[in-house]
Amino acid sequence: MTVRFLPPDTFRERHERVRRFLEHEDYRAYVVMNPDNFYYMSGFFLDVAPWERPVALVIPLQGKPFIIMNELSTNHVRMAHERGSLAISDVYFWREHPSSTHRTYTRPQWTELLAAKLKERGIDRGMLACDSPHEPIAPVREVLSRIQLKVESELMIRMRTVKDELELAFIREGAALSDFGQEVFRNLVRPGELMPSVDARTLNEMIVKGAEMFPECRVECRVFSLTGPASASPHGTGAGSDMTIEAGHGIVNIIIVRLNGYVVENERTWMVGEPSELQADAFTAAEAATEAAAEQMVAGNPVSSIDAAAQTVIEDRGFGEHINHRTGHGIGIAGHEWPDDVAFNHRPLMAGEVWSAEPGIYLYGVGGFRHDDTVIVGTEAPEVLTKCSKNLADQTITI
Repeated sequence: MTVRFLPPDTFRERHERVRRFLEHEDYRAYVVMNPDNFYYMSGFFLDVAPWERPVALVIPLQGKPFIIMNELSTNHVRMAHERGSLAISDVYFWREHPSSTHRTYTRPQWTELLAAKLKERGIDRGMLACDSPHEPIAPVREVLSRIQLKVESELMIRMRTVKDELELAFIREGAALSDFGQEVFRNLVRPGELMPSVDARTLNEMIVKGAEMFPECRVECRVFSLTGPASASPHGTGAGSDMTIEAGHGIVNIIIVRLNGYVVENERTWMVGEPSELQADAFTAAEAATEAAAEQMVAGNPVSSIDAAAQTVIEDRGFGEHINHRTGHGIGIAGHEWPDDVAFNHRPLMAGEVWSAEPGIYLYGVGGFRHDDTVIVGTEAPEVLTKCSKNLADQTITI
């Protein structure tokens, strides 16, 4: 791995794109409060929840960007500056406790600090665009009465949709770690094993491997699996602390890697012993549907073709009544990005978008059948990043 975090030029280019938008729409500044957008525009992973400890990243039409943050982040910000991963140098903190040693802004006054910094930069009137609902910063108008606020969330959605080569590099490398996780998982699955225990041991090995593969990086992993009839509920049953693998079960696992802020999804169906005829038919239908969905991920094809291709395969195999969700979604800084209306969105796909291809079949009382690949939209062909097999013979664990 040659790049541990995105370089300053990446953020300068993003800031310039925002300024072009501000100039075109006659805004004075853009205010970022959403954690994922905050990372996208600064390189800083928020270590606070903004509902509890509000933050604001401000990109003025003219002048340097600045950030208002909570004091909890003080040393984290210093470390990020020393590491070179924080792209914005002007950071100001408000305090969440009374202080006898500092004359500064506190929690009730944090928007007064924001107002003071806006005024210092000559932004004391006019319209400010916000990436999310602006209620948290609305009190700024008590100090700067000629300021107006408007939500402009679509700008961040558009900017984050197509990834650059450095972003794609993180996603490709994260995919390699996710494939490693699938191999570890296979070696741990046995009848009688506690399903959460298999997940935990897989996760531990992935964390160790991630430290070896990506030193001095941010590596986040998640492993979550459902075995037997429980796997017919895509996101879990609401229970299952004692869920145990049995011979004849199918297992649907979810392995997620987030490397330096960028997510990969890698999901597979595993058969514990020889599958029944119904299980085999559902398994191969899900496999074919995933392949069909990924094949559509070529620039110029409509977004809706992803879902349509998978649905056609599943219906043709006789499982059409057992589809419980769309075929996929955008992936990036968030595991689920836009668009979320895949089946009904007919705009052309763009090269450099990243998608999940994860059609599923869910048979109550039997189990679920789902394979999820992370795919980069290409100009001539898709690039499937998750390489581990989806073949029934490879995914059947001999017992």
